[in-house]
Amino acid sequence: MANTSTISAEPSGAKPKPFITWERAVVYTVLIVCALFFLLPLYIMIITSLKSISEIQGGNIFVPSSNPSLAAWEKAWNSACTGLYCEGIKVGFWNSIKITVPSTIVSIAVASISGYSLANWPFKFSEGFFTILLLGSFIPYVVMLYPIVIITRYLGIFSTLPAVVLVHTIFGLPIQTLLFRNYFASLPQELFKAARVDGASYWQIFFRVFVPMSVPIFTVSVILQVTGIWNDFLFGVIYAGPTNYPMTVQLNNIVNSAQGGKAYNVDMAATILTGLVPLTIYFISGKYFVRGIAAGAVKG
Repeated sequence: MANTSTISAEPSGAKPKPFITWERAVVYTVLIVCALFFLLPLYIMIITSLKSISEIQGGNIFVPSSNPSLAAWEKAWNSACTGLYCEGIKVGFWNSIKITVPSTIVSIAVASISGYSLANWPFKFSEGFFTILLLGSFIPYVVMLYPIVIITRYLGIFSTLPAVVLVHTIFGLPIQTLLFRNYFASLPQELFKAARVDGASYWQIFFRVFVPMSVPIFTVSVILQVTGIWNDFLFGVIYAGPTNYPMTVQLNNIVNSAQGGKAYNVDMAATILTGLVPLTIYFISGKYFVRGIAAGAVKG
């Protein structure tokens, strides 16, 4: 009869940690508290926009309406007074679209080509040019307001939408060029050298090699430009003119209007409508924004 031996295997390695530890509990508690802190104002804005004036005057700001209505949203969009006109905030919405779209496209197109050139096609005084461009991003906007007023007036575009587009494009170039330059510099140089050996031209390397690899940084740039331009108030109120005010300027006029009683539900609805575009962009492309930052958007 063959001898049989019993082998007892002792468990080895680190013991598995329980799902709930005090460190994890502290982290999740802090995150939940922070989330509630930032979501509470949005909650109040939403439920207030759905209330009637009589319910708002009741003083229970945390209690939802018993009979919610979108009347305040309809008024904010179509008939709220934004100054001399009572056409709602929809006029400012389309003005903001006309400002944001060309400003974003032109600034990103120029900045991506400039960053590509600075990172991979150095020329004489390229470092000095980059330093000057970088310093331009630290110049306070208020220093340049009046000189740009003179320039746009000389060009014949003051108090028009093209003036605002020009200003946003110019002020967006320094930081966007920095982002693209650092991102392209972080890509493997072997790809650039291999393309050069194969006889690819300047534009062929840019469009066929670098652009397909740069979706994250383009996403970062679009988010930064769209949110920055859409949320701008200063340039819009100075350079657009009364008939071309963007959405943020018209929102200010609605909230600070002194005509009649204060319609807080309309104010809240108009505020939410104004912020919907950047919020939507963040929700849709937030993961690409984080990926672009981690992939070298802020590396030197």
